[in-house]
Amino acid sequence: MAGSPALAHDPRAYPVAVDSPRRSISCPDPVRRAVMRQDWLDLAYLHWRVEPGSVQRLLPAGLEVDTFDGAAWVGLIPFSMRGIGLARGPAVPYFGSFSEVNVRTYVRAGSIPGVWFFSLDVDRLAPALVARATYRLPYCWGATSHSRDADTVTTSVHRRWPDHVGTSRITVEAGEAIEADDLDVFLTARWGLYSRTRSGLRYAPVDHEPWPLRSAVAHEWDDAMIRAAGLPAVSGDPHVRFSDGVSVRIGLPRAVRWS
Repeated sequence: MAGSPALAHDPRAYPVAVDSPRRSISCPDPVRRAVMRQDWLDLAYLHWRVEPGSVQRLLPAGLEVDTFDGAAWVGLIPFSMRGIGLARGPAVPYFGSFSEVNVRTYVRAGSIPGVWFFSLDVDRLAPALVARATYRLPYCWGATSHSRDADTVTTSVHRRWPDHVGTSRITVEAGEAIEADDLDVFLTARWGLYSRTRSGLRYAPVDHEPWPLRSAVAHEWDDAMIRAAGLPAVSGDPHVRFSDGVSVRIGLPRAVRWS
């Protein structure tokens, strides 16, 4: 990866965020040796513009907030995880399917864009523990549900571990299929995720077909999970999209090394 200085933790020292160049709607570097596969289904994207510095202060050294139209973007993303399994094995019964709601933003390490998760709430404790131990992702456990009735998805989440957060409810109605514009590509076409370990940053590549996107309207939402991450309360209506889903291949995490 391209070399880059570590970011200071003094908010006055944060660099001015520069808009990301347009990303590819298709994976530019497919995962050659997947270690895990899974399906992400009935996914709703709720995003808000936020001031870049309010996000940058929460990122580890080495990551820079990625921006579009001069803003950082914070997402509240509910969906159904199905069919988790090793690349060459069958899906894991029971523990391989669950609901998830994640809070995330978009970052770069050098020239490599990716996703940074503030939290990932699921209703299975075992997968949460495994993901924390292996991919070093901030999985949380609680009472989480995500259901679809025709074109309406309804999500509820009540975190129980490692901290308690009040119940949040999200209701999104999907509309017609759309062609992704530049903002949609920025928010959805992310081909890797970053995590932090004691030894530094790690990056795991992600590969799937282009997202089939639909217009959508959020009838109900709550930003409790966003505020629990230390982010400021969001205001105004979110930018909303819906996808019926994709099949995903995830590569082995690797250390981010600076040259």
